[in-house]
Formats: sequence, C-alpha cells, structure tokens
Amino acid sequence: MSFSASPLRLGAAFALAAVLSACSSTPTLPSTPGGDSSSKATGYLVGSAIPDSLALSPAPPAPGSASAQLDDAVASQALSMQGSARFAQAHTDADLSFPAGADQFSCALGVAVTAKTTPVLYRLLERSRIDASAATKAAKTHYQRPRPFMVNNAPTCTPDDEEGLRKSGSYPSGHTSIGWAWGLILSEIDPDHATALIERGRNYGHSRLVCNVHWYSDVQQGQFMGAATVARLHDNPAFVADLAKAREELAHARTLKQPLPRDCAAETAALTSDIPEAR
Repeated sequence: MSFSASPLRLGAAFALAAVLSACSSTPTLPSTPGGDSSSKATGYLVGSAIPDSLALSPAPPAPGSASAQLDDAVASQALSMQGSARFAQAHTDADLSFPAGADQFSCALGVAVTAKTTPVLYRLLERSRIDASAATKAAKTHYQRPRPFMVNNAPTCTPDDEEGLRKSGSYPSGHTSIGWAWGLILSEIDPDHATALIERGRNYGHSRLVCNVHWYSDVQQGQFMGAATVARLHDNPAFVADLAKAREELAHARTLKQPLPRDCAAETAALTSDIPEAR
C-alpha cells in the first residue's frame, strides 16, 4: 500500500490553489517568543475570507466503509514506526510554536528562517500558520472525530498534548493544513527547491499519521484545506506584498551562508525510512 502523493493528487492541490483564488480544535498556536515584534501575530485572513472547512469537507468516512478500512490499515502500519527515528521526527514536526515552527522547512529550503535574518519570511510563515489552522476549525468542531490513539489506545509521539487533543476533533488535520500551505508558499518563493519543499509539506502531514494522532483521511482533507488557504491568501494584498519581499530576503539570506539549525542528514534519513509499503 502506498500513500505517497500521486501526480494526479499533487496536480489537484495546485489546481485548487489556482481555482479557489477567485472565491473567497485546531492546533494550539502559541505566541511568538523572541520574535521580531512585540505584537502578537495575527493571520492575514479574516471573516469570510477564511475557507469554510465545513462547506468544503464531506463527512469523515463512515464506519465499515472502504475509506474507513483504508484509515484503519494506514493507522496499523503507522503503529509499526513507534520508537523509530521516524517517530522521533514526528515528535519534532508536532511543534508549531515559534521560533521552532519557522525552522520546520529549513532543510528543504537550505536556509535557516529566523526573526533576525529573515524577518519578513518568519512573520509570513507565522501569519499563514494561523490562517491555515483557522481554515480547519469549523469542520473539526462540527464532526468531533475521535483520534486514532483514542481508538487504539497506543501511545502518541506527543504524550503531553494528548489531553488537549482529546478535546479537539481529528478531521481535518490542522497540522497538515499548515504544512501543506507552507510547502506551497515556500515553493513559490523558492521555485528552485520546489520539489523538496512540496515533499516536505507532504511528509509534514504524514508525521501526524506516524504520531498516532490523525487518520489518513484527516491528512488528505488537511492538504485540501491548506491549498484552499493559499488560494485565498493570493487575494490578500498584504500577503502578496510579503511574498515578494520574502523572495528578495531569501536571496540575500543565501549569501550569508549561515549554518542550518538542525541535522538535515538525520532528518532526511528519518523521513525516508517510512511506514512499510509507503515508499
């Protein structure tokens, strides 16, 4: 069995980002410690500009359906990764707080993202994180789908978060929405690294399966909502302006040749040692 992104599925995500641009609980998002501003970050999108996940998301798979059986099969495979380097990477990927969140894509990007060296990009990622998270809230609240660890009683990669996760619906995945949105945004800022960045966006969501906190269909719909968010962001003047500034800022940051904040070889090895049959 494979749940790597097919060309058709990846093409659909990009198509959605283009088409929806004409249209107009969620992970806890801590305030930024050590950020470039004393003000608390806010998203770019407000009100009806935030994609409506309840309108855009079908009901999660019904028990006994083919989709539910796929969810169960993938969850069973994911459990085999517990205690592995991939499981440890899923724990790292779970951290969306800033400044840690800003570095989740640094290996794929080849540049450290910090409030000091890349302040515009840092803030852009922080603000878009809020938007992509908000885009999953309505469906999460409505469906209140139990998470895998609540069903299989197996450990998660973030035991300290389990109490809060029990109160937050599993469908769609907020972390996946954020990771996919970041992958799309960063690939637009840095097209030379687009393949690595989009793949990182895919396996960022995949980490939620390995962590035992999301079902496969949660992750699939999370990608959809992340793409919908990026589409709406392209109709936001502040985001478009920051996107252009971030592109120039990144080009300058590359000339600084600063060391990356994490062991990229170890990260790559962990991400490629995937769930059995997933490669």
